[in-house]
Amino acid sequence: MSLVTLPEGDWIRGITIRQPWATCILAGKSPENRPANWPWRGWILIHAGKARLEPAVLRDPLVATTIRGRELHLGAVIGIARLTGCHPDQGPEKCASPWAERDAHHLVLEDVQELALPVPATGALPAWKPTEDLLQRVFQQLPDFRP
Repeated sequence: MSLVTLPEGDWIRGITIRQPWATCILAGKSPENRPANWPWRGWILIHAGKARLEPAVLRDPLVATTIRGRELHLGAVIGIARLTGCHPDQGPEKCASPWAERDAHHLVLEDVQELALPVPATGALPAWKPTEDLLQRVFQQLPDFRP
């Protein structure tokens, strides 16, 4: 298997997301909620943080249904997505998603792809630049990916 030739420059970042939210994104959760605007756009690695899971969140019916049968990996890149926009909450009339938090900024994610195997990695907040080695390990699993 040949590796994808990846572009140079600032085309991809990593975003660390606590579980179970990171796995929810892989299963269709949109938007991802953040406390502030994100001006950067492009591809992102979805990194499941190492933080412990909160039992109360796991009992939420929307979350429980979404993650049913899925493993909740910690401290690893578990997928990629394209960040195409960010907008402040405009109420349920504009963003009717059950995932949209009020008074938050909503990250719009498209082209979400789950990795077959999690790639162990250390993330950072808010967004971080992945190493070339990490990118090669991620994209070995996505041979058809074209940025």
